[in-house]
Amino acid sequence: MKISEIARILEAKVCYGEDMLDTEIRSACASDMMSDVLAFVKDQALLISGLCNPQVIRTADMMDIKCIALVRGKMPTPEMIEIAKQKGIAILTSEFRMYVACGALYAEGLHPGELRV
Repeated sequence: MKISEIARILEAKVCYGEDMLDTEIRSACASDMMSDVLAFVKDQALLISGLCNPQVIRTADMMDIKCIALVRGKMPTPEMIEIAKQKGIAILTSEFRMYVACGALYAEGLHPGELRV
């Protein structure tokens, strides 16, 4: 699923990454705890989170996450956008709650990735 499709499904605004909308996303994970994200297998993923701080971008970079969708109307800070530019990570923002965002994306065919065991 392309980032442009994710933005459409989530009725999201693109905060950074207009030039990345054709990037293919293979799976998604959702968490406000970055330690849980670190248990996720790297797979050109989408991170869905309501946590809004620079650590989200740094964690996404470590895990080869290509796009972050902030939920509950959270807006990225200027520092987050600057780090996302450096790392090549798109940032979307949606008014959807995390549960609704996950359900909508799952219903459209974006499935969860694997966890490390």
